[in-house]
Amino acid sequence: MYRNILVSTDGSRLAVKGVKAGAKLAKSLGAKLTGVYVIPPYTPPMYGEGAIYVPGVSPKDYKRMSEKAARKALAAVQIEAQTAGVRCATTFVTASQPWQGILRAARANKCDAISMASHGRGGLGGLILGSETMRVLAHSKLPVLVTR
Repeated sequence: MYRNILVSTDGSRLAVKGVKAGAKLAKSLGAKLTGVYVIPPYTPPMYGEGAIYVPGVSPKDYKRMSEKAARKALAAVQIEAQTAGVRCATTFVTASQPWQGILRAARANKCDAISMASHGRGGLGGLILGSETMRVLAHSKLPVLVTR
């Protein structure tokens, strides 16, 4: 049925729920797990005329810190996969919108399903705060397993 399941993580406890669900599904189907972490692109600090200059983070430092955070979050995916006894690959991508990075990673890694967690915000909260899960659901051509 499914041979490669993408799990997205941002390193939060909530994301681990989606990873665990994806690992269980992969175990039951004999599928591979692919973990993805989306890094927002570097945006240089902007200052107005009367702003006090505060040294920002250089693009090089931003990349180093972002990749370190990605490796830490993806290590949790590898641990869950190892615990479940499934093969695992991990990757991180840069995208201004996390949902776009998730879908791009799913295509690039030839995944046939996506597993992710949701905060469960609906209605006005989801509208104001946005929901990456809802955007993935709206734009994905792949089946999406959502865990709350």
